[in-house]
Amino acid sequence: MNPELTGAVFDIRRFAIHDGPGIRVTAFLQGCPLRCWWCHNPEGLRSLPNESPAQAATPDSSADSSSAAGIPATLPSASPTPPRVRTPGVLTVQQLIAEIERDHLFFDESGGGATFSGGEPLMQAEFLAAALKACRERDIHTAVDTAGYAPPAQLESILETVCLFLYDLKLMDPAEHLKYTGVPNDLVLENLRMLAGKAREVIVRVPVVPGITDTPGNVEAIASFLEQTGNLLEIHLLPYHKAAAAKYDRLRLENKMAGVEPPPPERMEALRSWFAGRGFRVQIGG
Repeated sequence: MNPELTGAVFDIRRFAIHDGPGIRVTAFLQGCPLRCWWCHNPEGLRSLPNESPAQAATPDSSADSSSAAGIPATLPSASPTPPRVRTPGVLTVQQLIAEIERDHLFFDESGGGATFSGGEPLMQAEFLAAALKACRERDIHTAVDTAGYAPPAQLESILETVCLFLYDLKLMDPAEHLKYTGVPNDLVLENLRMLAGKAREVIVRVPVVPGITDTPGNVEAIASFLEQTGNLLEIHLLPYHKAAAAKYDRLRLENKMAGVEPPPPERMEALRSWFAGRGFRVQIGG
């Protein structure tokens, strides 16, 4: 591990219970190539901590490398001391791992570990790979929460250090995916097929956004795709919520979901029952 390698982190959440098994520490890495209308972490759209909301407003759809996606190959150097990080920002791998290791006792007792989320953690592929490797060297269970919009080689490079992929699957129709996320879905589907083909442990996470992702056509298409792909039998249905509305106001970003209400419990249960009837293991929430 290069202790001087740095990455941009916008939040470190302790005692997380919705980002993989057990009690976890979730590190949220900055930068995302998608612009989902319902994004609940708009502060993570920025590639660097000091980037303005206006600079982050338009996605760069080239998924060739982290540099091409708006993150410089080398972020500004961060001091390797102190090991405790009270405010996320530009951190070294050493600093981030020190934060994660503080909860090692809880990992051991609960079967938890470290989850890398975002934004899109693969936007900082080199930093992510180093952090994952450091976790596995310390016998810490690892999970990566990804939208899958990245070069396949980036995913393949971390296969041996990721215990669990939490993989977002939003919209199956290419035009709809482009409209509501800002990018095509070909890479998303290609990478998910690759993970299934290599028999990696994957939980498919479907955001349930009223009138957008929960339409009969999209729900049927998701189920058919997963059945045809194989090895993808667990689905988590994530209900849209309005908790991020204040963030959009604070960041002066357009909230395209203003006025949209979360799906009612009976709708979520109907979807859970429908997917279960197709043979999937399903739960509501992460």
